[in-house]
Amino acid sequence: MTDLSLYRNIGIFAHVDAGKTTTTERILKLTGKIHKIGEVHEGESTTDFMEQEAERGITIQSAAVSCFWKGTRFNVIDTPGHVDFTVEVYRSLKVLDGGVGVFCGSGGVEPQSETNWRYANDSKVSRLIFVNKLDRIGADFIRVTDQVKKVLGANPLIMTLPIGREDEFVGVVDLLSRKAYVWDDSGQPENYDIKDVPADMVDDVEMYREQLIETALEVDDDLLMAYMEGEMPSDEEVKRCIRKGTLDLVFFPTYCGSAFKNKGMQLLLDAVVEYLPTPTEVNPQPLTDEEGNPNGKYAIVSADEPFRALAFKIMDDRFGALTFIRIYSGKLNKGDTILNSFTGKSERVGRMVEMQADERNELSSAQAGDIIAIVGMKNVQTGHTLCDPKHPCTLEAMVFPEPVISISVTPKDKGSTEKMGIAIGKMVAEDPTFRVETDIDSGETILKGMGELHLDIKVDILKRTYGVDLTVGQPQVAYRETITKEIEDSYTHKKQSGGSGQYGKIDYIVKPGEANTGFTFTSKVVGGNVPKEFFPAIEKGFRSMMGVGPLAGFPVLDVEVTLVDGGFHAVDSSAIAFEIAAKGAFRQSMPKAGPQLLEPVMKVDVYSPEDHVGDVIGDLNRRRGMISGQEANVTGVRIKSDVPLSEMFGYISTLRTMTSGRGQFSMEFSHYAACPANVAEAVIAKEKEKKAAAAK
Repeated sequence: MTDLSLYRNIGIFAHVDAGKTTTTERILKLTGKIHKIGEVHEGESTTDFMEQEAERGITIQSAAVSCFWKGTRFNVIDTPGHVDFTVEVYRSLKVLDGGVGVFCGSGGVEPQSETNWRYANDSKVSRLIFVNKLDRIGADFIRVTDQVKKVLGANPLIMTLPIGREDEFVGVVDLLSRKAYVWDDSGQPENYDIKDVPADMVDDVEMYREQLIETALEVDDDLLMAYMEGEMPSDEEVKRCIRKGTLDLVFFPTYCGSAFKNKGMQLLLDAVVEYLPTPTEVNPQPLTDEEGNPNGKYAIVSADEPFRALAFKIMDDRFGALTFIRIYSGKLNKGDTILNSFTGKSERVGRMVEMQADERNELSSAQAGDIIAIVGMKNVQTGHTLCDPKHPCTLEAMVFPEPVISISVTPKDKGSTEKMGIAIGKMVAEDPTFRVETDIDSGETILKGMGELHLDIKVDILKRTYGVDLTVGQPQVAYRETITKEIEDSYTHKKQSGGSGQYGKIDYIVKPGEANTGFTFTSKVVGGNVPKEFFPAIEKGFRSMMGVGPLAGFPVLDVEVTLVDGGFHAVDSSAIAFEIAAKGAFRQSMPKAGPQLLEPVMKVDVYSPEDHVGDVIGDLNRRRGMISGQEANVTGVRIKSDVPLSEMFGYISTLRTMTSGRGQFSMEFSHYAACPANVAEAVIAKEKEKKAAAAK
């Protein structure tokens, strides 16, 4: 049996370009997993193994690697930083026990770090903070820790201080041991000396050490009281308190260094072992009923419990389909039969592998706490629960955001059509935020995703990885429709043409629903004018029409229908007659209920150098943006705003031009809002033209 106290399942997450992948590379080098370090900017890192990742120097999909440090096993997941791929961060955090938030020493807390931090808070994941790139111009460790407090509302517990600033950064002081770790210029992580604290830093070290001890002891009243009375705690007692506070999310031990220059990494790895939780120290995953509601039971992390695992990622590579799973309880052996509680189907485990980015090691068994991949599972998707067939259960499912942008793609020849069908099937299984539809009118294939870069990468994968020759249309916005007025109406469906007829009469009220409620149906019929058994058919009829709105055929949001009366015929009324009546009622009443076009509004976070702020704000205003706040820091100004998605296409090139290439931005979906009349008219006219052209 493996000792679970020697397991750490951790994720590394941060804003684009803060150095997550470089940090992962250094962890692999220090733990002896790789002998030559691959650099991100040279397209050679271990975890960025997709062609698109190597070229763009960004992480697109999370990659899993396993390694050992001082006898403790690390399962490390390197996650993407770009906002279009946050689903990768979200689903990784869902199955991890701890994390390392990496922040850039000069960039500080950037927009995407905020989103990822929020996800980690939602998942209640204990974290360490690593302030990276302290060798950069403008890097300031203390400023970044202040930003963590102010912007993230988190409590950083400073554990190390940097020696030297910017290009004179040579090492770190460990506050607990009062020792200085100084690296030479060779760039090798093992080439360092442990020295006394530099004379000019003694006062700072004592001040921050005192803060560290006081904050740590706040989790233990007895030790705090003794400390107040002048009794110094031992280092072991302080470490015990730091561990408790970290597990309870009271504070986040904060380290500094330069992953690229190999400085400060060992202390971070020691901290993962000392302060991040083992699989058994994390709150157990709740089990749910078939509707997804918690049933009061939990998946206790233990090898002696029944087998339970969550599939958190599907990946298709040159060896076949891989299903990444986190085992929460029980054991899994090669050849076992396991149940997918979502589909109700059983599957046999043929091959299990431990992942080393895109390399793999064969396994014959795995147990609670492990993160592994199973080869060749057929009907498993992200978020499905795999369990022991004798003890069926469902783990809390993952909730994914709806796509907000779409493009049409058309294969250039017949061979590409077949290839595209197979490729898209695999890509949809891999990425739950990537959806595909066929436009009924034009026959085009519509790809839907979270942003321009997201779809750009998908098209690139189709072209290069799967060899599909495509014509790509312009990006389209996912508009929605709703209603603004309450109306009372009546509809009768009558059909008599030999044999038994059809009859269903309904009197109903249609009114705008609360935001984000979708469709709600209630009945106030009393006295049996419409028998109860027909209510589900009426609801089904209305609900089935919500996909096509009265203005331009976009899906309808937030409508409340109340059935108030009606009539039926003892012979001719049936469920189908009432379903048809409800569909007719929808078509009849929706145009009268003040239909309105809604557009997706994005939360846009822009970083701009100070001298270009006026231009950036002016441009956001021209794009119908509402500025919600500004925040200045040393490197520039951060502008927060809400902007309609339709105005944001191609924004990155405009921003770069305005800010001489120094501006950055990130955006994520915020909410749907009513379109101004002129925009709505243009969109509706365009949709009608499209339908007319398709009809020809």
